[in-house]
Amino acid sequence: MRLRALLENDALGLRLLGGEDELDRTVRGVMTTDLKDPSRYLSGGELVLTGLAWRTDPADAEPFVRILASAGVAALAAGEAELGDIPDDLVEACSRHRLPLFAVNESVAFATITEHVVRQVSGERAGDLAAVVDRHRRLMTSGPAGGGPEVVLDLLGSDLDLRAWVLSPTGRQIAGAGEPLETGLAATLAGEHLAATRTGRRGPHRLSVAGTAYSLFPIRNTGRGAAPASRDVRETVLSDWLLAVEADAGDWPAARLDLLQGVTQLIAVERDRRDAARTVRRRLAQEVLELVQTGAAPAEIAARLRVAAPVLLPGLGTAPHWQVVVARVEWDQEAGQAPVDGGPVAQSLLEEVLVDPASIGAESADRIAVAHSGDEAIALVPLAAGPLPESEDEGPAPALGLHADALLASVRAPLSAGLDGDGRLTLGVSAAVASAEGLRGALEEARHARRVAAARPGRVCAAGHHELASHVLLLPFVPDDVRRAFTARLLDPLRDYDRRHRAELIPTLEAFLDCDGSWTRCATRLHLHVNTLRYRVGRIEQLTGRDLSRLEDKLDFFLALRMS
Repeated sequence: MRLRALLENDALGLRLLGGEDELDRTVRGVMTTDLKDPSRYLSGGELVLTGLAWRTDPADAEPFVRILASAGVAALAAGEAELGDIPDDLVEACSRHRLPLFAVNESVAFATITEHVVRQVSGERAGDLAAVVDRHRRLMTSGPAGGGPEVVLDLLGSDLDLRAWVLSPTGRQIAGAGEPLETGLAATLAGEHLAATRTGRRGPHRLSVAGTAYSLFPIRNTGRGAAPASRDVRETVLSDWLLAVEADAGDWPAARLDLLQGVTQLIAVERDRRDAARTVRRRLAQEVLELVQTGAAPAEIAARLRVAAPVLLPGLGTAPHWQVVVARVEWDQEAGQAPVDGGPVAQSLLEEVLVDPASIGAESADRIAVAHSGDEAIALVPLAAGPLPESEDEGPAPALGLHADALLASVRAPLSAGLDGDGRLTLGVSAAVASAEGLRGALEEARHARRVAAARPGRVCAAGHHELASHVLLLPFVPDDVRRAFTARLLDPLRDYDRRHRAELIPTLEAFLDCDGSWTRCATRLHLHVNTLRYRVGRIEQLTGRDLSRLEDKLDFFLALRMS
């Protein structure tokens, strides 16, 4: 299609600001960006859409336009939603570089223009490719009745013999044709996609798993409310979907690559719809969170929860229990690197982690309310109250809700790849509470648990409320110099002796404490005679000046081993 056709379509709301002589240029695709330098995502012939978030002062216009012109883009379309009238410096820069410039009326979403361009460009392709894309367009734009991404992937299989799946950044399968991907394989593909994106590699990313080739295409949000794909990669890498295709795209012709790029843009429209559906839940969570944090009366919080319950857990019938999950995403700050607002990133990621039916139950999946406050994301999770035991003989009621370890079990590997060695995800989970009065305590409990998780090694860590009643709550907050001095005083003599004599005093001490000081059980575990064990324990006491028959000394050794 040509630029002139875009201008003649009144529904697109485009107004020409310069480049009348260039309107016969051919448009081969569309890209939404607010990067100062989007060159690595450009291949030429694109209509570039921008919200102008890259522009901080008039001097920014010239280098931005020069990069677009050098990449051979067809035209630039700038939105009026943020700044109003398009700045003169951008108009002048486009004129100098002979780059056609359009203004996009604030009433028109970028997604509308994107869908129109993809439809028109695809419709002009020859043969079967044009027919496939047109069928995709009709099915995707027909709303839920059209079948959504699943039908698009069915068409890829039937018309182009391509097996494909839409995956979340954690490896959760969102859509697929035929047999679902095995969980481990999906996590591997998601991890490769995140790692490639973090290192700046241009898609599609190609890899081979067990002799089968896969190509991974990023799916980026296109809606007006979505985070611009052009922000710092750390802001979007943990939220973008991907299209995994069972094929090696390395030798594909340009027409087929363009087709798959068009498919990702169409699926991105569906992503925008799903994100829009979360708006109400996010607002409810934000309102409840603000009431809890400002110390509002329990009656006021309870009233807000009564409004939230039907939205978050429809058909529940009775008042739910609630659980709070707190998450934080942080990156190591390098010299000259701009800081990243971690709150929205953590919010998007926590929504993804909690949407898995395996972790919260199919009836509650994708009904989680997540807000963010500062760098924290805070989830308000509704839980149907379990039945209470009728008598003491039946034992306690089963524990309600989410468990920290289970939440991260399936997502740890791909997210570690996305964090790429310089970022961390830490997560804390509260106990379930049955009323508004308990929410403030649950929030503080989840925050304390997250701090316990943050003190652990690893890129992806979680802790639950049950750990707050254990010594593990205290150990992470002991100052490093105190920890080192304490463990050195008790354990260094044993380590030195083991090095010189290969005596294995440290393993013996660990086993002795683990067996609660039982000589027989410890000797059996270590395959030693009891007399040999008594000799080793006596040597430990001699080297350290401690008595392992005393509870205080046993506790000191136990803590020293935990902190070492």
